Amino acid sequence: MSTETLEFQAETKRVLDLVVNSIYTNKEIFLRELISNASDALDKLHFESLTNQEILDGNENFEIFVIPDEESKTITISDTGIGMTRDEVIANIGTIAKSGTRAFLDKINDTKDSLKEELIGQFGVGFYSAFIVSEKVELTTKKAGETSAVKWTSEGAGEYTIEEFEKESRGTTIILHLKPEFCGDGDFKFTNQHVIEGLIKKYSDYIRYPIKMNFESKDENDKTVIEIRTVNSMKPLWTRNKADIKPEEYDEFFRHQFHEWEKPMEIFHSKIEGTVEYTALLCIPKRAASNLFFADYEPGLQLYSRHVFVMDKCKDFLPDHFRFIKGLVDSPDLPLNVSREILQQSHDVKKIGRSLEKNILKQLSKMLKNDREHYEEFWAQFGKSLKIGVYNNSYDEQVKKDLQDLLLFTTSKDLKLSTLAEYVERMPETQKKIYCATGKDAASIAKLPQLELLRERNIEVIYLIDPVDEFAINALVSYDNKEIQSVNREDFDLDEDDAKKKTELEELSRSYEELLMDVKAAIGEAVNEVRLTSRLKSGAVCLVTGANGPSLNMEQTFSPMNNPFFKAHKILELNPNHTLFRKLSSLHALDKNADAFKDFCQLLYAQALLIEGILPENPADIASKIATLMMK
Repeated sequence: MSTETLEFQAETKRVLDLVVNSIYTNKEIFLRELISNASDALDKLHFESLTNQEILDGNENFEIFVIPDEESKTITISDTGIGMTRDEVIANIGTIAKSGTRAFLDKINDTKDSLKEELIGQFGVGFYSAFIVSEKVELTTKKAGETSAVKWTSEGAGEYTIEEFEKESRGTTIILHLKPEFCGDGDFKFTNQHVIEGLIKKYSDYIRYPIKMNFESKDENDKTVIEIRTVNSMKPLWTRNKADIKPEEYDEFFRHQFHEWEKPMEIFHSKIEGTVEYTALLCIPKRAASNLFFADYEPGLQLYSRHVFVMDKCKDFLPDHFRFIKGLVDSPDLPLNVSREILQQSHDVKKIGRSLEKNILKQLSKMLKNDREHYEEFWAQFGKSLKIGVYNNSYDEQVKKDLQDLLLFTTSKDLKLSTLAEYVERMPETQKKIYCATGKDAASIAKLPQLELLRERNIEVIYLIDPVDEFAINALVSYDNKEIQSVNREDFDLDEDDAKKKTELEELSRSYEELLMDVKAAIGEAVNEVRLTSRLKSGAVCLVTGANGPSLNMEQTFSPMNNPFFKAHKILELNPNHTLFRKLSSLHALDKNADAFKDFCQLLYAQALLIEGILPENPADIASKIATLMMK
C-alpha cells in the first residue's frame, strides 16, 4: 500500500512545538487527554447509533483499552468509537482550523513560561500532548460503517505519513513510542501497569465507558493468567449527592469531561424533581475560550437521558448570552432517540431551560452582592457576553430586566466599575438623567470638552469604553425610570429646562446663520451640520452625532465594513463664547472666500476629530495648515 508524506499546517507546527517544548509541570496529563478523546469518539458513535443501529455492525461494545508494555516501551490507547476517515485524520490532526489561531500563537509567545501550559490547555490541542512523552506516535483508525482503515505516523518533527491499513474493527488505536526518560524507574515510568492504573483512577474515573487493562497473575499451578479488568468506576459524578462530592472531584470532572485546563470559576449542581425531573451540572470556566465570540464556537450543553448520552452541544437549554456556560443536563423525561426537531418542540426542554437560566441569574446576582472581587473576575472574562445579550434582546423587556443589574461600567468616580443601581444611588436629587460618554479609553473620555460642565456640577458619568458598551446602553434606553443620556449626542443639554438660555442660543444662532452655513461649505461633506452650542465651557469646538442612528464610535468600529448604515450624522458644534469663534467670525467678515477662512474652518474640524481620538483624513494637509498659521 502506498504511503504519503504530508506536512503539518504552519499553525499546527507552531502549536506542536509549543506543546512539546513548553515547561510542563505535569507530564502525565497526556493520558487524560487521549482517554478523553477516546470517550468523545464513543459518545459520537453512541449518538449516531440512536437513529442508525446498523452502524454498530453487531458490535455493541463501547470501551477503551489502555495497554502499557515495558518490553516494547509503548503505551497503547484504543477505543471502539466512531473512528475517522483519511480526510478526517488530516483535518483533525494535520490542521488546526480555529478562528483566532494566529492571535493565540502570538499571545503565547509573549507569555511567561508558567502560564503557557494554561494557554495551551485552554486552546484545546489535547492530541498533541502525546508528543510530550513520545518520540513517535502511530495512529490507526477505521470509521464505523466503512470498510477501509488508515494509519497515521509522526515523530512530531513537522511532517507525518498516512497510508491505507488493515484493521478488523472500528475505532482508533494510538501507540505511543515513549522517550527513554519515561520508561525508567523515575517518577514518570509510564510503562508500569500500576502507574497507569493510578493515573486512570486519578483523572478518568468518571468516564462513562469502561477503561480496561490487562493484568497478569499466577494460578495455582504457577502459570501466568491474563485478566481483563475495568479500572474506572464509571459512576457519573452528577448522580451522587452534592454533600459527598469534594471540590477537587468537581474540578477534575470538568477538566476531563469538557477539556478545561483550570478549575472552574463557578459550579452549579442542581437536582430538580417536579413536573419535569432533571439533574444539571454546569460551570463557568476560569477563562473565556479564545474563539468564544467567533462563528466557529459551538455553545451548548451535553444532553443525557437516564445517564445515557444523547447529544453534544445542545443549544436549546440556554440563551446565547450564556454561551460560555459548560456542563450537562440529565433528564429521564426526554426520550433516548430524541431528534433535533423533536428537541426544539419539547416543552420539557423549554421548562428545563427556564429553570437553568433562573438559577444562573440567581447565582450571578448572589456573587455580585456577596463577593464583588470574584464577580469582577467573572466580568473581565464574560461580561461582553451579557452586554451582547442586552443588545441582541433590545425588544425583549424581560431579558433586559434580567441582565441590566448584572452589568458593570467604568465611571468617572475613581474610574472603578459600577452597576447602574450603584450609579443611581449616588445621583444628586437634582439630577434627572443617567449620563454616559463614549471613547477609546477612560483618559480620552475624561478630556472631552463636553464633560466640563458635568464635572463642574459634580455629575458622575458612565464611560463606554468597550465598543459593545454603547450598543448595550442604547438598547436599555433607560434604567429605574431615568433616561440614559449620551454627552456625545446632539440632544444632550444640561439646561434643557432653562427657557431663557435656549432662547438666547436660538437668537444668537440666527444672527450667525450665514457664518455657520459658510463654515459647513468650507468643511464639505465631512460634516452634516454646523451649529452653536451651550454645552462647552473652555472648549472651542466639539463633534457630536444625531440623536438617533450610529455614533462616531460605532462608525469607527464598523469602518472596515464600509457599511453605509453605520455612517454617523456628524454635527460640528462651536462655542460662541470662545476666542477662536471670534477669530473665525472676523475672518468671515474680512473675506469668506479667502483661504485663511477656509483653512481655519478645516482646522476647527480637525481639532474636533482629534478630541474624539480620530485621525483627520489628510494629516499632512492639516499639519501644513497649522505650520502656515504658526508662521503668521
